[in-house]
Amino acid sequence: MSTGIGVTHEELRSGVRELCSRFSDEYWRDVDRREAYPEEFVSALTEAGWLAALIPESYGGSGLSISEAAVILEEIQRSGANAAACHAQMYIMGTLLRHGSDEQKQEWLPKIASGQLRLQAFGVTEPDAGLDTTQIRTRARRDGESYVISGQKIWTSRARQSDLMLLLARTSAPDEEHGRTFGLSTFLVDLREAPEEQLRIVPIETMINHNTNEVFIDELVVPAENRIGEEGMGFWYILDGMNAERILIAAECIGDGRWFIDRATRHARDRVVFGRPIGSNQGVAFPLAWAHARIEAADLMRRHAAELYESGQKAAAEANMAKLLAADASWQAANACIDTYGGLGFAREYDVERKFRETRLYQVAPVSTNMVLAFLAQNVLKLPRSY
Repeated sequence: MSTGIGVTHEELRSGVRELCSRFSDEYWRDVDRREAYPEEFVSALTEAGWLAALIPESYGGSGLSISEAAVILEEIQRSGANAAACHAQMYIMGTLLRHGSDEQKQEWLPKIASGQLRLQAFGVTEPDAGLDTTQIRTRARRDGESYVISGQKIWTSRARQSDLMLLLARTSAPDEEHGRTFGLSTFLVDLREAPEEQLRIVPIETMINHNTNEVFIDELVVPAENRIGEEGMGFWYILDGMNAERILIAAECIGDGRWFIDRATRHARDRVVFGRPIGSNQGVAFPLAWAHARIEAADLMRRHAAELYESGQKAAAEANMAKLLAADASWQAANACIDTYGGLGFAREYDVERKFRETRLYQVAPVSTNMVLAFLAQNVLKLPRSY
């Protein structure tokens, strides 16, 4: 794979398209039907270096920018694949990269970049806290040179396919001086070494093949050297990576949207009813044109957010708007596509229903549409806090 020096977006797109072409619609249909993990696909991405895009070259990665990483994920989605099987590695490792010690980065990042280790699991959300991260109940108490952690996580995707998990736990209670966001800490948990009686992973059956789980933690012993950054500052470390996450998820939605438009327009040209292609009917053509326009507009916001992020400027509002607009555009494209196919859109052999289910997720996760709107209302429009 090319490094970040002189690589063009078109070279990235071409390389990702070539790799994805080796994994047919039938491959993804079979993985979805079996609710399996696309092991071969993830291994191929890893070997090609695509999952190490954001890791600096000094640690064995490709040293690419967030814009270039976004192009990689967009093309994976546009090919009909599902980057959710591995996308978290791109943004989870940012906490380690930006806030880890030199020793931690030297120890873990080269192994993650090479594929020797997988960092795919993100243990943050809990059943009783939801998006109110400050209310999580998982506790980590210091015991000499270790922490002992107990609690429960939910929607921890890819925990069974990961070697490492980035875990957020409360190490001290919030106080008036520091506020409710203080007292949370981040830990890099080696899942390979966790005894079964201390850490149990239970799969959750869902409407999409997302390899997600509940994680039950009971007196899990984690070396103190695996804490990332300062004790009590974990909330801010996690928050720091969310803008990158929003931008990358927006790119995936844009890729999904373009997949839907590609498939729908092809079908609208080829499908002949009443003696003419159905695409000649405005009732078919106009929804697709609207969806295309919205995807292009969302793409502009995604690019703008990425440029701000790369230049070190504030990008929270733009990153959230990119995710909001891209998720909405992909969902509109999904509906227009399934309307274009009609009854055929519900047949698995056309793949529309699979992608329809997959793109619906981004109205809810990793942050819901209403939470983004609340953020924009409060922080951009300066309206009273709603939660």
